Amino acid sequence: MLNKPVLVESLIVFIIVLFVHAVVWDRYSWCAVALAIQAFYVQFKWDRLLQLGGAVFQFRTAANSGLLPASMVIPLLGIVMKERCKSAGIVYFERFGIVVASTGMLVALFLSVIAVGVTKPVPTNTCVLTGVAGSIIIYTMKHSLTVSEVIEVLEVLLIFVYLSMILLYLLPRCFTPGEALLVLGGISFVFNQLIKRSLNVIEGRGDPIDFFLLVAVVGVVLLGLFFTVLFIFMDSGTWISSMFFHMMTAVLGLGVIMPWLYRLIQRNPLFWLLQFLFQTQTRVYLLVYWTFLAASACGVVFYQNAKRSSESKKHQASTITRKYFHFIVVATYVPGLIYDRQLLYVAAVLCLAVFIFLEYIRYFRIKPFGQTLRHLLSLFLDERDSGPLILTHIYLLLGMSLPVWLFPRSCAPKGALSGAGALVPYSGVLAVGVGDTIASVFGSTMGEIKWPGTKKTFEGTMTAVFAQIIAVALILIFDSSVNLNSSYAWILASVSLVSLLEAYTTQIDNLLLPLYLQIMFMA
Repeated sequence: MLNKPVLVESLIVFIIVLFVHAVVWDRYSWCAVALAIQAFYVQFKWDRLLQLGGAVFQFRTAANSGLLPASMVIPLLGIVMKERCKSAGIVYFERFGIVVASTGMLVALFLSVIAVGVTKPVPTNTCVLTGVAGSIIIYTMKHSLTVSEVIEVLEVLLIFVYLSMILLYLLPRCFTPGEALLVLGGISFVFNQLIKRSLNVIEGRGDPIDFFLLVAVVGVVLLGLFFTVLFIFMDSGTWISSMFFHMMTAVLGLGVIMPWLYRLIQRNPLFWLLQFLFQTQTRVYLLVYWTFLAASACGVVFYQNAKRSSESKKHQASTITRKYFHFIVVATYVPGLIYDRQLLYVAAVLCLAVFIFLEYIRYFRIKPFGQTLRHLLSLFLDERDSGPLILTHIYLLLGMSLPVWLFPRSCAPKGALSGAGALVPYSGVLAVGVGDTIASVFGSTMGEIKWPGTKKTFEGTMTAVFAQIIAVALILIFDSSVNLNSSYAWILASVSLVSLLEAYTTQIDNLLLPLYLQIMFMA
């Protein structure tokens, strides 16, 4: 049986789904509701498989499967994007939203079929529900998608299948099934978009910063896959292997990734990037300020490690200490959102590439910094880092950046949506930077009344809601582009639901919460 926290988590997700479709009800709403119901039942099967060790791959054991909350993210994002772009009259991105929603539904359905297929004895009722949901989704896709769009959806599904087989085998205990759905589904979609745009390059079409994101994500993933296969046959900790790692990184970067980006943006990528970063005086000031904050974050890491050396080798960073980085990230993102969102977009992509590259160096023990990084970052491990990779800092960056990257700029007149949609780029700041941080700090220091079945406290959740409302008021004061148009009740409901989800979910909240808050704001 599902335990109470999972039931409450599922109830919150159902409420969010119904809230969204109360605003944007159409034929895809039936698909989303059917998907949610069958995902809820399949969660029983996934959780049982995880408990008995019967899952096909090794998943993170300190959490439930998270299938329902993860299954709804991509479909809901596609649906609200479709509605926003339809209102703006942008047909291309309206169709793109339909493709995103259809892809998310099909990938989630595939993951459900796997769970049902490996469960013994075969669960008849769940099979019937999955079949009904699949029939509704396929019927709707048949009457909604063109042939080229169907092919695109199937391409993403195929990439997802292969990526899942490879990465879940190579990276045991790094993900729950729900987290794997979100992360690998997102990477699969990025792969597909890059292939599609590379085959249909038209000079002057497309924003270079979008191409930069696609090439950077695909580049670092391919780099990781290449070295993972290579170091099966070599000892990665030797100087020869390390020299080969750095040399091949340069070769792949300059010989594959740079020409690929050059083909898409039709100019020298390095010159374009330097010109972009130093285009205005405001950007120079922001870069200097961000450099100072990055140095401060490094200072916290070194100080805490020095403290561990002087006190005890078993010393671990406290929850409040880890939240220092949340405050630093908020201080990084807010000025970027107010003064130059395009610069923040590109800087976040660069930061993601650097974070992943440093994780490769740590994971493969590449000299001269691999062992040092292992020692420094081990201080900040928690129960979610149970696999070979340390991903919490990367999830924090993704949680703050995804609302910026996924913001439908082409469907936003004058660069901003109306009503609660104006807060979409701030979703990461509000959900993770403010809400999650305040809930954790106040809950661990002052909280006494615990939510049933969890370690989270009522006081932490309430202070998180109040802090986010105060943050919204401050955004209204300092960001003149934000105009809420009296949508205060919807904002309060959105913040409250996502804060409740934070209290009950066992998934990576840094990744899940900003996406749900973005969905609510866009609806």
